[in-house]
Amino acid sequence: MSASIKSEPDELATELCSPLPTERVIFTYAMNAIAFGLTGLALIPLLSILWEILVRGISGLKSDMFVKAVIDNGFGNAILGTIIMVLIGGILSIPTGIMTGIFLAEFSQTNPITGLVRFISSILTGVPSIVVGVFAYGVIVLVTKGFSAIAGGFALAVIMLPVIILTTEESLKLIPISQRLASAALGGTRFQTIFRIVVTAAIPGITTGILLAVARAAGETAPLIFTALFSLDWSEGFLSPTASLPVLIFNLYNDPDPEKSQLVWTTSIVLLGLILCVSILSRLVIRQRRIN
Repeated sequence: MSASIKSEPDELATELCSPLPTERVIFTYAMNAIAFGLTGLALIPLLSILWEILVRGISGLKSDMFVKAVIDNGFGNAILGTIIMVLIGGILSIPTGIMTGIFLAEFSQTNPITGLVRFISSILTGVPSIVVGVFAYGVIVLVTKGFSAIAGGFALAVIMLPVIILTTEESLKLIPISQRLASAALGGTRFQTIFRIVVTAAIPGITTGILLAVARAAGETAPLIFTALFSLDWSEGFLSPTASLPVLIFNLYNDPDPEKSQLVWTTSIVLLGLILCVSILSRLVIRQRRIN
């Protein structure tokens, strides 16, 4: 009896260490080849677009274009306008999104409206950006009687908000319950536990969500057409029409002037570079989070 019991683990170990059948090896290699082939096929359109932008735009890139307005064949005012409106959107959406995410993650068991808030946040992620632009036009532009950077920032805030809410909620839910219990055992109040323990541990995930929201907002065009409009020269203030990189590309793409056409391709490189930097930064934050 004991000999048969000892032989069973030996047989199992032998079976596990034996090479796979030829049919399974061929099937594995075939599936890997198909996966790599389809991945390469999906990358062809993306790489072709990037190559076209680089080939057409790099020749017109000059250092003085970063400090000139569109009217002087530059895009400095568009870069500044994009940064200003993204900052306004971040100021409006980041605190609100983080606090709402904390509310959904930490108080969902005791508050009946959390389901409604989560449902609305999920719906907002799928709302077309042009609809957000129309909404911001009715809320800000019609009230202030003018297009402005504030209206554009408000539209970007609406786009950024659901991303920040949902990523904050998921980041907080990933924190082990043992950390909350340990804080309570040491005499920490609920407020201290949430903001000193849970939120602190979830900062990498929250930061990643913020950076992803910023990257999405920086490339939006439709909301800014309805809110910030455009300006060929430097903006006169937060309450005046403001240029942005996406709207510059949209407005000047069909311009017959060769200089303006070249400016469009060069601006595309700059916009891709800004979004790429934000995306790389978010990846670095994710990597650091995994290491920790």
